[in-house]
Amino acid sequence: MSTLSTELSYASNSITATRALTPPQPVVGMARSSVAVEQADLQTIAQHMYALLLRNVASDGFPFTDSTHTLVSRPGCVIAAPSYPANAPGISQDYVFNWVRDGAITMLEVIAAVAATPGAPVQPLVDYVSFARTCFDNAVPTKGHACFTVAGESRPWTEQNDGPAIQCLALLAAYPLLSSQSQGFAKALIADNVNFLLEAYTDQTTNLWEEHVGYSFFARSVQLRAFREVVANDIELPVPAEVRSAIAWLESALEVHWTGSYYATMIGGQAPGNPAESTVPYGYDPNIDIVQACIYGAIPCTDTKMLATAALLRGAWADPSSDRAYPINLSDAASGLGPMFGRYPGDTYDGGGGGIGEHPWALCTANMAELHYLLATEISDSGAVPFDSLSEPFFAQLGISDTTTARDAAAALVKAGDAMLFAVVSHSDHLELSEQYDGITGYEKSVRDLTWSYAAFLSAVRAKTGMTVRA
Repeated sequence: MSTLSTELSYASNSITATRALTPPQPVVGMARSSVAVEQADLQTIAQHMYALLLRNVASDGFPFTDSTHTLVSRPGCVIAAPSYPANAPGISQDYVFNWVRDGAITMLEVIAAVAATPGAPVQPLVDYVSFARTCFDNAVPTKGHACFTVAGESRPWTEQNDGPAIQCLALLAAYPLLSSQSQGFAKALIADNVNFLLEAYTDQTTNLWEEHVGYSFFARSVQLRAFREVVANDIELPVPAEVRSAIAWLESALEVHWTGSYYATMIGGQAPGNPAESTVPYGYDPNIDIVQACIYGAIPCTDTKMLATAALLRGAWADPSSDRAYPINLSDAASGLGPMFGRYPGDTYDGGGGGIGEHPWALCTANMAELHYLLATEISDSGAVPFDSLSEPFFAQLGISDTTTARDAAAALVKAGDAMLFAVVSHSDHLELSEQYDGITGYEKSVRDLTWSYAAFLSAVRAKTGMTVRA
């Protein structure tokens, strides 16, 4: 996907190293400039996005310091974003940390970018394995600890059992691109993650958005995919006998999340710090992490229950009759752009501590676009549209009926995915992606240069072009 050399791209980290320390000069509520989407090409844009993503990956020559300027990053650290309150007026969140999940998702894009031209061991991946090992060794109170300092020390928040699973996927994909020594480290770390997951997969966990504790659909889905890929591994990794029974258990557990009209993101949940709460608060569903369970986990893109859930999300945020519709989606529709998607209707998090919320996210929009591309490819390959009473609302939103040909359905899906990605581009700050967009104005807000935003965009473009790093 990228023609940039590994060395040149990796050296671009120096920009982030400076930016993480130097306060910006923002124009509040306004983007400095954007891209003329009418003439833009998504693959060309993706090459720029790849360089922007790599600015947030530490190397030997371009380390980061954390927001207190007391810790220096180890090579292979992936910061979530170079944003922290003192460096970004109006932002209450410190993202100069390494999340296990985000780092693994980022490395999947590095793998995809360099896998087409394999050669000598890829240093960013070698560094990533080393840093991941450091974090695992330092993880407390559990080996499912989600967030670490730039030096690989545990940050006291939170336990998320999806991270080790996605890290297994990244390590398996990276294996052919590692040095022999690093391959040994990777195999050992995969084995350690698997052993942890075998102890934890039946347990509750903190969800993807770090807001609730319970049985997570997303966590179960990525754990299932990780176990399946471990069983299918071709790197002579021993597979514990318990893995196959875990696979069967997770397959059954995911079905429990079906409510009759959507997949519930959490069941049997509670809010952190409130163990007396027995159910997830009203308004937490439908949740975009059900779609992400397809992008990063084991849910097929043809699962009509998942498509029914996706239809509810689009209806909430793009239907003019919905009281949750983002105003920016309604105005974008007139230009053939969007819609953009958030985390879940009623979301109050806005990155600034104001609790206003109701904003679309770049990564959520890109993940939804990827779903459309994956489904288009599946329909083109199979010649069949997964149309039933559950998926009918999803397809109807795109003008697809039970009489639409597979070819026309695939074309409509690709067109819809393009409109979403071009909305992300149109509202970007000259391709730099923040965490969120203002739901009214469309201008970027919350933390800037979110690594996962770039990774999600790149992954979606790969899905459109047919490239993949799945084992």
